[in-house]
Amino acid sequence: MSEDYHQIRKEKLKKWREAGISPYGTRFLPLNSLQEIKDNFPAWEGKEARIAGRIMSIREHGKSAFMDIQQESARLQIYLRKDIVGEDNFARLDWLDLGDVIGAEGEIFKTRSGEVTLLVKSFAILSKCLHPLPQKWYGLKDVEKRYRQRYLDFLVNPEVRNIFLTRSKIISLLRRYLEEKGFTEVETPMMHILPGGALAEPFVTHHKALDIDLYLRIAPELYLKRLIVGGWEKIYEINRSFRNEGISPRHNPEFTMLELYWAYADYQDLMKFTEETLSRIIYEVCKSQVIEYQGQSLNVSPPWERISFTHAFKEIASLDWRDEKEVEKKASEWGIGGDTYGKNLDAIFKKRILPHIIQPTFIYDYPRILSPLAKGKEKDLTERFQPIICGLELGNAYSELNDPFEQRERFILQRKEKESGDREAHPMDEDFVHALEYGMPPVAGLGIGIDRLVMLATNSSSIREVILFPLLRPE
Repeated sequence: MSEDYHQIRKEKLKKWREAGISPYGTRFLPLNSLQEIKDNFPAWEGKEARIAGRIMSIREHGKSAFMDIQQESARLQIYLRKDIVGEDNFARLDWLDLGDVIGAEGEIFKTRSGEVTLLVKSFAILSKCLHPLPQKWYGLKDVEKRYRQRYLDFLVNPEVRNIFLTRSKIISLLRRYLEEKGFTEVETPMMHILPGGALAEPFVTHHKALDIDLYLRIAPELYLKRLIVGGWEKIYEINRSFRNEGISPRHNPEFTMLELYWAYADYQDLMKFTEETLSRIIYEVCKSQVIEYQGQSLNVSPPWERISFTHAFKEIASLDWRDEKEVEKKASEWGIGGDTYGKNLDAIFKKRILPHIIQPTFIYDYPRILSPLAKGKEKDLTERFQPIICGLELGNAYSELNDPFEQRERFILQRKEKESGDREAHPMDEDFVHALEYGMPPVAGLGIGIDRLVMLATNSSSIREVILFPLLRPE
């Protein structure tokens, strides 16, 4: 049936061409905003307007016709009369279909039923739509198709557009707040000679001219720290990073992250900064600091609860994380075991502890084995924290390790993890250690997952809902 509709529309396209009119028009500016016309009707009544958009409905009544035109998220009714647009032009309305993009000029008025309408004096086809628009794209059965044909998703599901308007606003607010605090935005490379700055498996590519393998960045951290060595004191980057990991409702191989560095501060300063900034963002976009997320009522106003990593393991998982044999045993029993002690710790934390953390919380003082770039604390801990809400890890932060000798030892420990089978272990980066030898001041670093923050602010259950074009397996 869809092929029949496609053929019918191609025949209509042919009629436009035979009439000497291109069905794919050119420039149609200046334009008036449909939303502005509707919101300010009294000022527009009786005035000329020039609009353009997609036909979303057609209603013919003998010698007249009504259409609804959509421009971004706004719709406006237009009214066409045979005696005004002319007999030939009125006959060409039969060559129009739902989904066609048209431009129209005329006078704004209000119908007897109170509908703000454009009385069309002239119109032009700007783009022919050759496929019928879907009527409804709701429900699980359509979710894969929605992501594959995102353009249709936006056309027929206006609430999806609102998610990305919120995303844009969040990023804009983050920039504004950081600039208010004296941070400077910078850009660092996306292709790295060594994959560093996080525990993750990278994507590999090859540069022909230099005949070397390169890695898409898993994080911008080590380059941003080099800038701190170079004298920058408050910097940030809103960056695209890439990790060769599984796809889930909370993971996409390509994602957006805010990463910032603040010289002479520590992780305690960043905890306060994080709860203040994120609560302000949520309030700006949700108009409240009490929000609903997946059936949970969350209060994001400061101060957030603070729980140590050791306490979380003991109270939630009933484990001493330092007991390596017991950790391995429990990970195996729960079916989440990894190849190394570090992988087991990480898996237990993510699978058995995170789901129990609902209200905004900082988990702090992580083990060194999970934090190769964080400043050490007493015993085997580091000055590191993660902001967690409703089981979502929104970010990662720590007082940065600036001792080049200890950093080298941490990299050596990571190399042993890699030799034991951990593909995500951090490689030795001699150039970074060399940079630290020039002296990096005390500095605190914070990374915030933009995609997950948008999930929270828009009550979206899947990261795919907040990424315009999520990665999908080819059909």
